[in-house]
Amino acid sequence: MAKKRYMPEEIIQYLRTVELETGKGPAVLDACRKLGITEQTYYRWKKEYGGLWIDQAKRLKSLEQENARLKRIVADQAVNLSIFKEVAAGNF
Repeated sequence: MAKKRYMPEEIIQYLRTVELETGKGPAVLDACRKLGITEQTYYRWKKEYGGLWIDQAKRLKSLEQENARLKRIVADQAVNLSIFKEVAAGNF
């Protein structure tokens, strides 16, 4: 089965829907089944996105992407620096 990716806005909407459903009485598992997600997925999303508004979730995702991009740049620079040091020392 293919893995579906959810946008942060969709995740927050699902979290709110489950909260509303559980407020009416049914268990979390029943509310998750109604939405077509697993209970484990719900709790993972709640841990990551619980209490966030949609604009905050968008900002969080953009910052995570920017952080990953910067980490790749630093790693590339570290590799280049080590190569330059080897060449300068004559150990090639």
